Amino acid sequence: MTPANLAEAVLAAARAVFDRRGLDHSVLPESVALERPRNPEHGDYASTIAMQLSKRVGLPPRELAAAVAEELARTPGVKSVEIAGPGFLNLRLDPAAAGQLAREVVEAGRGYGRGDRLTGQRINLEFVSANPTGPIHLGHTRWAAVGDSLRRILTTAGAEVTSEYYVNDAGAQMERFGRSLHAAARAEPVPEGGYVGQYVAEIAARIVAEHPELVDRPSEEAVAVFRDRGYQLMLEEMRASLERFGVHFDVWFSERTLHGGGAVEHALDRLREQGHVYESDGAIWLRTTDFDDDKDRVLIRSNGELTYFAADSAYYINKRERGFDKCVYLLGADHHGYVNRLRAIAACAGDDPDFNIEILIGQFVNLVRNGAPARLSKRAGNIITLDEIVDAVGVDAARYSLARSSTDSPLTLDIEEITRNSNDNPVHYVRYAHARIASLLRNAADLGVTRGDDFEPGLLSHAKENELLKTLGEFPAVVATAAELREPHRIARYLEELAGTYHRFYDACRVLPVGDEPATELTRARLWLVEASRIVLANGLDLLGVSAPERM
Repeated sequence: MTPANLAEAVLAAARAVFDRRGLDHSVLPESVALERPRNPEHGDYASTIAMQLSKRVGLPPRELAAAVAEELARTPGVKSVEIAGPGFLNLRLDPAAAGQLAREVVEAGRGYGRGDRLTGQRINLEFVSANPTGPIHLGHTRWAAVGDSLRRILTTAGAEVTSEYYVNDAGAQMERFGRSLHAAARAEPVPEGGYVGQYVAEIAARIVAEHPELVDRPSEEAVAVFRDRGYQLMLEEMRASLERFGVHFDVWFSERTLHGGGAVEHALDRLREQGHVYESDGAIWLRTTDFDDDKDRVLIRSNGELTYFAADSAYYINKRERGFDKCVYLLGADHHGYVNRLRAIAACAGDDPDFNIEILIGQFVNLVRNGAPARLSKRAGNIITLDEIVDAVGVDAARYSLARSSTDSPLTLDIEEITRNSNDNPVHYVRYAHARIASLLRNAADLGVTRGDDFEPGLLSHAKENELLKTLGEFPAVVATAAELREPHRIARYLEELAGTYHRFYDACRVLPVGDEPATELTRARLWLVEASRIVLANGLDLLGVSAPERM
């Protein structure tokens, strides 16, 4: 019996009580939440449903709790129900019902943890979106890890998710990039506001090798070639870096298409229809102050130039017209000012900013080595690139470490700590638990011991087995909560709890026979539990884009 099954049983018992007593069913919740008591002596699970409903139906909470407990006691798999305090329901499962979870996990395999909490939602998830004028750096890398993990989690919770990278390939930064490449090719000083770093010289050299005639072309004509070809080469490098990091985008959306395809004009028409566009001082404005923005925003300057805000507006409307219910933006710490203006765009377009758009802001991340800021190379000037991070710590350590903390807080990663093969290192601790199970299963195969096609779940009655089963049962709810709250770090923290619970079980419960001892039914039952643990660890690590090793 899973926690979800038990929660359904509690609600069914409450409905039966309401039927028998003629109580108002409208006050019943759609679902019931169960808690795991801190003290195992208080039961396997606890419910506060009686206390939540007692005032609404005019019954003392303990009286209502007693009636629900009486119904629940008839539920197969429920060993006992006790009433505690003002009306808590403390529930215990019989070992057979609890152990049955191991079978459900193993039979579900890769599908265990999948749910329907977000079924029917079409989500556009935009993250990273670094300018195509330099390599992906450390700040972008945090969102690469978190964003891709969130994509996996949202999909597992039932949503239809499109991951999208917005390529800022229009505007003054592209012109500066072209001039920087041109200057590097001619060994001239970097132009004011230009881009520096070894990568600029590398790309410039590649372009000259392809087009040696550029050296003698007029400056403006050459700059245009350097800009366009440099953009292509930089984008190829960025894609390759992200793919190496395990991050794949479904859509690479070019800002240029907004300007060249009439999307901006279309968006302005839509905003005008909603009545929020006005003209002042020769410029065209959007009245975003109607929706909590600190000031109205210019769409078209008095000289006729479109603003970045006009492109932002067109991009949001384009997403919605592609059929997405929710547009989720993952932005860096320097984009706090974008929250209200993006929400205002949604409201001005006639949407609900509390539903159709979400803006998540991530805090800065620092990389240190031996207690000092890391300096890995000078290829990209004074920044640390994604490729350098992967070279230094590996994909698994980087992704797990970047995703295991809430993005609300700044993060400092110590290279030595996250690569140490020690139980003090969370990523090692979790991955080692999976490798330890894989080793046990190999040993079982060497002994000719298999878990077989079936087992007796009631044999899994040890306290540590019960603790492990309850932890395994929480995984689907953890995934659903991480999806709803957009918090991948909940998966990492759960995996660390599961790894610890498994290690305690393994230390207390011998799984394989020793010497000439024969395998027993308990051996096979525990092998089912071990395999269930392996599956959940692997599924959870996969949600974070981290490998589950067979050996370490």
